[in-house]
Amino acid sequence: MKVNKIDHISIAVKNLDEARKIWEAILGKSEPDDTYVDELEKIRVARYLLGEVGFELMESTTPEGDVAKFIKKRGEGVMVISLNVDNTREAMDELKAKDYPFIGGARPFKDCEFAFIHPKAVNGVLLELIDYKWD
Repeated sequence: MKVNKIDHISIAVKNLDEARKIWEAILGKSEPDDTYVDELEKIRVARYLLGEVGFELMESTTPEGDVAKFIKKRGEGVMVISLNVDNTREAMDELKAKDYPFIGGARPFKDCEFAFIHPKAVNGVLLELIDYKWD
């Protein structure tokens, strides 16, 4: 498996609008480069491009969402580190053969797929593989 780059880092936040005020001052940006709601993942996201890496603030859209559960258990903070790969499913197959456990299977996002390696296998980090094709 070839890792192309760090795709993005995601921060779990309780209130996206309040978190934007904090982070935009630090990042030197007046607004996100992209915003979206992912209904399947139950998140609202503000994404900032920092060089070739995305920096995301994620707010749960429901108390039952994974971001809300993460915050309840661990508090706000870094939730996901995402690695960009050429093909998510091929990377999954290679890592599964090496006994890395995944949380579910490949999931759709825009024109790509992503998958999560279970944190217990990678030093407590929720590691994402994504085959998003950057322009």
